[in-house]
Amino acid sequence: QVQLVESGGGSVQAGGSLRLSCAASGDSLSRKSVGWFRQAPGKEREGVAAIARIGNTVYADSVKGRFTISKDNAKNTLYLQMNSLKPEDTAMYYCAADDRWYLSGLARTGWSYWGQGTQVTVSS
Repeated sequence: QVQLVESGGGSVQAGGSLRLSCAASGDSLSRKSVGWFRQAPGKEREGVAAIARIGNTVYADSVKGRFTISKDNAKNTLYLQMNSLKPEDTAMYYCAADDRWYLSGLARTGWSYWGQGTQVTVSS
């Protein structure tokens, strides 16, 4: 099993940037598929970006070109660089991991491990 802890959230104005971190312990992220999800109050959790264990990367259309997911295996940490932030990006952001080699898009199901979340608020 792996434990995940997010950090880096905060409040920014539209057009600003934030970098979220997800520190893992208990297992190596190099042996996991990993992803970022977000959820606003009363809304469905949606996938943002993910890296499959086999290596390919997937982004939601709404963040493509603005967000970058990356992983530092030496630090056992997952990152989400968020640029050109919009008010609609406001949500609680969660990182997730699973032992699967492959991913089918950004489905919410199938993820075994979740962090506690970090809040991102974007004002206009």
